Amino acid sequence: MAAQIIPADETPGAREVGVIRFIDTLLASFERDRQAAYVAGLKQVEDAVKRLVPSASRFSELDEARQIEVLRSIETTDFFRLLRLHTIMGFFSNPQYGGNRDKAGWKLIGFEDAFVFQPPFGYYDGPEGQP
Repeated sequence: MAAQIIPADETPGAREVGVIRFIDTLLASFERDRQAAYVAGLKQVEDAVKRLVPSASRFSELDEARQIEVLRSIETTDFFRLLRLHTIMGFFSNPQYGGNRDKAGWKLIGFEDAFVFQPPFGYYDGPEGQP
């Protein structure tokens, strides 16, 4: 599902940067309280798959067009909003948390991976010629 939210094209998508690993780590640590939302949400996805494609038993069996159809059918749910949030977080998070493999998300937005900067940091409002 994350791979449909941020698909790969000429740049890596959610699958390639490890978003699922990030979400697994997140749900096992900082957001344990969200595990129930994922269990219920995955049940919604399963129900949508059965309703829209009765011959399929799993979301992962569907082709891209059908996966998008299933996701569109649940896009107004709390689960989809949570999944989208976690996908975006995993895509742009610090790689130490399991996502953003090879800092691909940061490279896409031009984030400078320097957590310590030397002054001057930018424009100063002092009178011209004074620090």
